[in-house]
Amino acid sequence: MDLTELVEQLPDGSVLTDPDLTASYRQDWARDPDAGSPLAVVRATSTEHVQTVMRWATAHHVPVVPRGAGSGLSGGATAVDGGIVLTTERMRDITIDPVTRTAVVQPGLLNAEVKRAVAEHDLWYPPDPSSFEICSIGGNTATNAGGLCCVKYGVTTDYVLGMQVVLADGTAVRLGGPRLKDVAGLSLTKLFVGSEGTLGIITEITLRLIPAQPKQATVVATFSTMEDATGAILDITRSLRPSMLEFMDKVAINAVEDAMNMGLDRTAEALLIARSDSPGAFAASEAATMEAACSAHNAAEVFSTEDAEEGEAFCAARRFAIPAVERKGSLLLEDVGVPLPQLPDLVNGIAAIAAERDVMVSVIAHAGDGNTHPLIVYNADDAAMTERAHLAFGEIMDLAIALGGTITGEHGVGRLKKAWLPDYLGEDVMELTRRIKHALDPDGILNPGAIL
Repeated sequence: MDLTELVEQLPDGSVLTDPDLTASYRQDWARDPDAGSPLAVVRATSTEHVQTVMRWATAHHVPVVPRGAGSGLSGGATAVDGGIVLTTERMRDITIDPVTRTAVVQPGLLNAEVKRAVAEHDLWYPPDPSSFEICSIGGNTATNAGGLCCVKYGVTTDYVLGMQVVLADGTAVRLGGPRLKDVAGLSLTKLFVGSEGTLGIITEITLRLIPAQPKQATVVATFSTMEDATGAILDITRSLRPSMLEFMDKVAINAVEDAMNMGLDRTAEALLIARSDSPGAFAASEAATMEAACSAHNAAEVFSTEDAEEGEAFCAARRFAIPAVERKGSLLLEDVGVPLPQLPDLVNGIAAIAAERDVMVSVIAHAGDGNTHPLIVYNADDAAMTERAHLAFGEIMDLAIALGGTITGEHGVGRLKKAWLPDYLGEDVMELTRRIKHALDPDGILNPGAIL
């Protein structure tokens, strides 16, 4: 394919074709082994550049895979052979309006950068994936990312008021805007949140902000059995809505301790990190309620603090759990969620699958909303173990569906989970999804192979 026309329409240096440079854009963090080799990588810096790419791609029937920071965990940004990888990493503008408590941002900004910028105005952008320091706000929007505080504050879609999106034919449309109440017409903004680049490419996002988070009280508890830990989780969520309720199993505890040397109890089967940010004395009161719930379920140790640095150290340990476990081998990363009452059955079922398939599966979780991240650890050089790991991957998703849960709570479907989407959605909803995709992308050039 001759790229001369495309190169001439874009600023110098925007189009990369050197295989040594494009190779780093073939995969996201999921490291899809079936990733293709792109024809080129385009580093856009404006909506107009994205329009140029899509007009050229439509005219020449070339697939386009949108990409943010490449931190995705489901293969949503996997390159395809002969296609364009269109990265928004250089689109980094932000404008903050403290009066309306909104921010208009380009997709290349990292989540952490948005948080820091709005904090200068005593405001807060709540969604906080564990990878918030390295994931982009565009990728967060494309996957409807969640995070540690979602149990109380919700996920990305709850903070997206509007966006600008470029469609497959290069048309740029504005949806929503800086209005807290806006119900005219169909809810098209929400349609694009979580669409993983299959319906359009998001080039600007209007975010809702809230006042800065109050001081938090943190409770940390260890348990000698999974049953006690999950029982404490259910009691806590039955009594109140914490601002965070996180879970780590023994494998994750030890992996984090190996890396961070925090003095975590290596003998514990489970660790809970819970927080309250209720105003004034209510935070201490809620922390006491959470302590009591943990003690009632035989916690081996319960620790409580209102010291911000001390509490943040435990949160940092939880955020580092996936990279820490990854040091033990190759990973298949799950993102299954169930209704809270089914959480014990999910955890026990995962343990049974791990034993049956003879693979290590570490479970970490946003326990307060039932969203778990089973991490399947295996030796990629061992063909038999690799096969068992992939079987366990599918069986865990089947288990989640059987328990009334979902195959993804926040990482997206991408390419790695799409085989299980029909069982989760049902054929009628799958057909509706295909019709929407075809209406917006009739040639199927936007992120082909993702979701559908």
